[in-house]
Amino acid sequence: MNSLGFNKDPKDTRVVVAMSGGVDSSVTAALLAEQGYDVVGVTLQLYDFGMAVQRKGACCAGQDIYDARQVSEKIGIPHYILDYESKFSQSVMDDFADSYLRGETPIPCVRCNQTVKFRDLLAVARDLGAEALATGHYVRRVMGSNGAELHRAADDGKDQSYFLFTTTQEQLDFLRFPLGGMMSKTETRALAERFNLPVAAKPDSQDICFVPNGDYASVVAKLRPGGIEPGDIVDEKGNVLGQHEGIIHFTVGQRKGINLATRTGENNAPLYVLKLDAEKKQVIVGPKESLAQQKVALREINWLGGKAPKSEIPVTVKLRSAQPPISALFQMHENNRGILTLTEPTFGVAPGQAGVIYAGNRVLGGGWITISE
Repeated sequence: MNSLGFNKDPKDTRVVVAMSGGVDSSVTAALLAEQGYDVVGVTLQLYDFGMAVQRKGACCAGQDIYDARQVSEKIGIPHYILDYESKFSQSVMDDFADSYLRGETPIPCVRCNQTVKFRDLLAVARDLGAEALATGHYVRRVMGSNGAELHRAADDGKDQSYFLFTTTQEQLDFLRFPLGGMMSKTETRALAERFNLPVAAKPDSQDICFVPNGDYASVVAKLRPGGIEPGDIVDEKGNVLGQHEGIIHFTVGQRKGINLATRTGENNAPLYVLKLDAEKKQVIVGPKESLAQQKVALREINWLGGKAPKSEIPVTVKLRSAQPPISALFQMHENNRGILTLTEPTFGVAPGQAGVIYAGNRVLGGGWITISE
């Protein structure tokens, strides 16, 4: 049994590596090549990289495609570039814009993994005769009694399981994550230096790849001309406090940048964005205590924990990527919907984000946060 779980020599095991041009995917390819696997590197051109060619840290831009090719040449593997601009635009960018216009706070990286990478690229890997698709994600694939399971990375600070909750069981059977057991990013960079990779000192990607300078509004305006409409900023009772230039400029839990003449409510309490009403074009604001929620509704739930539970079960859940897991009870409903009842109220639960459900380090599943009950 080789290190990827196949009963054959590494040289007889073809693996496609998704190469973004960053350190993580480059080290993944180098590790597998060193172990003797038949490695093929594939890089996706996801959008018009002319928009971002001068930016550092934006994955899948022009420089990153060049870097992926340089790494492939260095480690001696074939490398292909696939034009996925149309797929990416339809599956990720359009959803991103529409989600903002609905008053949600989207996570395009999850949609990208769900569609372009783990659906379309995985199909290409199969067509290339590969037995696995490997990525540089910090997450672990662990074999359990009923097959492959998705687990948090060994390094909590780098864990990316939140962004992979839509991974299906069939996809998980085909995927491999060689970096999931790394104890720190320092260890990964040390490997990049040992392999003498040209990206060893390259900074990590921080931004959404197709959003120059973090300006979400300009991207939405370009994708949906005329879709951004002004409206009122109101309090919980519906009293008009001011105006805004579009709900896409706000997210639930936001305190700064509300741009009201008075930024405080009763008893000089700071005002927070409580809700976005796309139909009425309203931004509803109020005190922090009004943000507290104990029940969170999920839709489009992807369940990886075996048979979906028929009764309420204790779990931990992450409602934001950087948030530590919190205790909750989970109840599955029909049509891939469910309800999380948090042990303690939490603040800033935003529709469009994800609720990812865990049992210890194992990802049981997750869904998209909808208007909470």
